[in-house]
Amino acid sequence: METTLKNPVQFIIKHNTIVIFLLMLLVSAMVSDAFFTANNLSNLIRQLAPVGIVSMGMLLVILTGGIDLSVGSVVAMTGVLIALFSQSMPLPIAIAAALAAGILAGGISGYLVSYQKMAPFIATLALMTMVRGCGFIFSKGAPVMVDDHAAALTDFGSGHLSGIPNPAIVLFIVFAITSILLKYNVFGRILIAIGSNEEAVHLSGIRVPLYKFSVYAITGGLAALAGIISTARTSVGSPNLGVGMELDVIAAVVIGGTSLKGGKGSAVNTFLGVLILGMMGNVMNLLDITSYSQQIIKGLIIILAVLLQRFQDK
Repeated sequence: METTLKNPVQFIIKHNTIVIFLLMLLVSAMVSDAFFTANNLSNLIRQLAPVGIVSMGMLLVILTGGIDLSVGSVVAMTGVLIALFSQSMPLPIAIAAALAAGILAGGISGYLVSYQKMAPFIATLALMTMVRGCGFIFSKGAPVMVDDHAAALTDFGSGHLSGIPNPAIVLFIVFAITSILLKYNVFGRILIAIGSNEEAVHLSGIRVPLYKFSVYAITGGLAALAGIISTARTSVGSPNLGVGMELDVIAAVVIGGTSLKGGKGSAVNTFLGVLILGMMGNVMNLLDITSYSQQIIKGLIIILAVLLQRFQDK
């Protein structure tokens, strides 16, 4: 408390994610009366669910010092696959198959990064184009509608439990598991240690490539889950889904204070980063700000977040 009173600037820099989140809440309430309505908040959290789910996976990857640019394409491909599979398979098997496809895509990225020592940016960039291409081939270039055989899927996507949208409940579960993994599980602590000093972790006898491979596979699985949720919500699987999502996800993780160098970050702050990005977009939509201007403002926020990180590291 003494430090807070003596140096409020230092306090703000240290807790910048929470400060930005509270500022966004205040600004949102001031600029639009429609923001704090139940309908708007429900729609906001429902729309944020896919980005939030993928952000938890991206957090794990970035903690190890990596990055995954293929997540948006995996969301699109698995969204198409669940729409196709559900036409001819029982729904649980269709969901399992779509999740397996996402894990496979993430696993390929993980193999290239971990065992072939390919730069994460290059490996996942290649997967991004390949997986997007698969989505277009599977869908023959057109959106695939979810038919009546999978009514339970669309009912889930548009439904809610005690007023909370089902996609948001899935997001909360993924967030809780990620938090526990990073705080109370050896696996999470090893990921953070790899990002801090990979060589030291390797010399201690830990199989670093296996851990790095696993985080890409997990992220692919979470991207597939987001693709299934998106298709369930809109009743259509589109190969154009998730274009640019990787940038939103990375932005949410960075705004949440996670270091792009790895070794530093938390699920709570990443969750706040997702909410900050979502509130920004929601308020700008309510104010009829054009999408072009929104992109500029988002870019400025990301730059601000990175600059605050530098101040923190000094």
